[in-house]
Amino acid sequence: MIDFFINAYKNVSTFHIVLEFIAFVFGILSVWYAKKENIWVYPTGLVATIITTYLLYIAGYLGDMMINGYFTIMSIYGWYYWSKKGPEKDGLKITRTNSNEKIIGIALFFVTIFVVFGIYTFFDYEIKYDNYIDIFASGIFFTGMWYMAKKKIENWTLWILGDLIVTPLYAYRGLGMLSLQYLIFTILAITAYLEWKKTLDNSPTQEVQK
Repeated sequence: MIDFFINAYKNVSTFHIVLEFIAFVFGILSVWYAKKENIWVYPTGLVATIITTYLLYIAGYLGDMMINGYFTIMSIYGWYYWSKKGPEKDGLKITRTNSNEKIIGIALFFVTIFVVFGIYTFFDYEIKYDNYIDIFASGIFFTGMWYMAKKKIENWTLWILGDLIVTPLYAYRGLGMLSLQYLIFTILAITAYLEWKKTLDNSPTQEVQK
């Protein structure tokens, strides 16, 4: 297993490895801060997503690149939205999605799939079977990131599902650190869901935000 990850980096530049490691560390920090409802989820996430977008662009994985490009945009939006509602836990509260937000989430999932597929087609990129997997994961992650910006507990359900999908995908592609990162993301997402659920269950109103 160790040889599998090491061999993937034999012909990779030191600069590339350093960038991937930085994205690895800041990505984990971002999920940890998200678990704690700390607004630092967004600045740390921005570092990780910007670097990862660049690395995936070089590797030619358009679907994954779009996911992280969107993460970058949503990190800026989420940073603003959480800040506007007040500092960390004293501001925006954890809630469940209402009916309208569920519909928007489903729509966002399918629109994302069609858009990413369209981009592959537009650039005449050969779509292999693993690309269909990351196209599907794109829809999950796009929706999950939007729910996170709104502090909806369902974001963690989507993160867990998406992480379980892309962890073996990145390992297959030889992106060892990203694969390990998403494996750690999966564990953190499970614990974060449980922590957010406990907070939500203990909320006096459990009011669903419109």
